[in-house]
Amino acid sequence: MSLILVSIAAFVGVTALVFAVSSMFVDFTDRDLENRLQVLTGKKAAEEANQVTKEVLIAEGVSGLAGIADKLMEKFSNLKLLFVQADSPISPAKFFAITVICAVVGLVVAVIARSPIPLYPVVAATFGLLPLGWLLMRRKSRFKKFANQLPDALELIARALRSGHSLSSGLSVVVQEMPDPISQEFAMAYEEQNLGITIEQALKNLHKRMPNMDFKFFATAVAIQRQAGGDLAEILDKIGHIVRERFRIMGQVAALTGEGRISGIVLMALPIALFFAVYYLNQDYVMLLFTDELGRKMIAGAAVAQVLGAITIKKIVAIKI
Repeated sequence: MSLILVSIAAFVGVTALVFAVSSMFVDFTDRDLENRLQVLTGKKAAEEANQVTKEVLIAEGVSGLAGIADKLMEKFSNLKLLFVQADSPISPAKFFAITVICAVVGLVVAVIARSPIPLYPVVAATFGLLPLGWLLMRRKSRFKKFANQLPDALELIARALRSGHSLSSGLSVVVQEMPDPISQEFAMAYEEQNLGITIEQALKNLHKRMPNMDFKFFATAVAIQRQAGGDLAEILDKIGHIVRERFRIMGQVAALTGEGRISGIVLMALPIALFFAVYYLNQDYVMLLFTDELGRKMIAGAAVAQVLGAITIKKIVAIKI
């Protein structure tokens, strides 16, 4: 009973927090509220209330949700950059709506599966983080494709420079000849320098969207060549060769550390799978971890140990080249 009361109190607190945050972003005056109420009840014509209609109110409600999402994105600029880096096909407002829906679905799944009540917020949070995980995976995949395409792009720019083209024309050749995502990013840089931004700044902006170390070498080489001169085509050929060699070594390292990575995944997933298996076999035995004080301490210690183990394994297998 106490667990149910705690869960209800947590739900009421979170709901109140959501309404408090939304009230910070939506600001209506008393006159606006009165006009809207009178229009909805039929006591006042829409023309007298500045053409306020039910359709307008619905549209304002939808745009208000988008406005809240936009304001949140302005406060957290890193989230906005994350959407740009991942080239997200959905807007931030839709993303936040999908996150809330996934959290509710997770809560319903936990109730249907008759999970322990303390696990309800954990399951809801796990399902709610699924859209964020998809966004991070999309960004990681885009970064990987960009890194694989970069050596070919550098060699293409070097050939364009040797044939007498300018650097901006070399960027245009990459846009025309290569697939996404590198053509899309170079197209943005090409348009920026056409609009008056220096090519050094355009490349810096591209590096901000695509934080790739090899591309940073390219941007630095361009900046130095602009100031001190030199054979940029030869420099780009050498950078491309270094990038290809680094990819070859990274492949060898990934093959050698594959066993450690698989072992880490198994060790992280085994305790969670074992918990749910024992829970469905003997529920009373597992519930002692939540009802007894010592059991709750053991759960907290296990969670901390899991996190420390994951960090340790990642440090062992992640070899920087």
